[in-house]
Amino acid sequence: MTDAVQIFVDADACPVKDEIYRVAYRHEVAVIVVSNSHFRVPAHPLVSRIVVSDAFDAADDYIAERAAARTVVITSDILLADRCVKADASVLAPNGRPFTADSIGAAVATRAIMADLRAGMGTENIGGPPPFTKADRSKFLSALDDILVRLKRQV
Repeated sequence: MTDAVQIFVDADACPVKDEIYRVAYRHEVAVIVVSNSHFRVPAHPLVSRIVVSDAFDAADDYIAERAAARTVVITSDILLADRCVKADASVLAPNGRPFTADSIGAAVATRAIMADLRAGMGTENIGGPPPFTKADRSKFLSALDDILVRLKRQV
């Protein structure tokens, strides 16, 4: 395990990969893009791609096993966020919302309630998350920058 700050990206459905790369380059922080399928990542020394099997939760397991205090995890997966918060990682959703020890319990509970509602009513009666906006992208950029500044100050 390295002492350097690293960013792990739960990449299969991440809408802010380009933004992650830009911020990481500016801060000179490594980005590890983890997915179940191959897709293009920038040819840059700070960016690496890990393609895991298509087994259930393979990408989540890979990321959670490596999450630590100097790790930033980008995910919208609440259960992965919960595992990473418990490992003391900084966890950020693509809309800029941080998952913290104080907020993750409510997020997990809400997820469970929504899963129960979907199971009982069918998915056509339950709306999904709100559309991703420019404001979300801006909030994400600012939050990621803040996290990296904070982690880099810790020695």
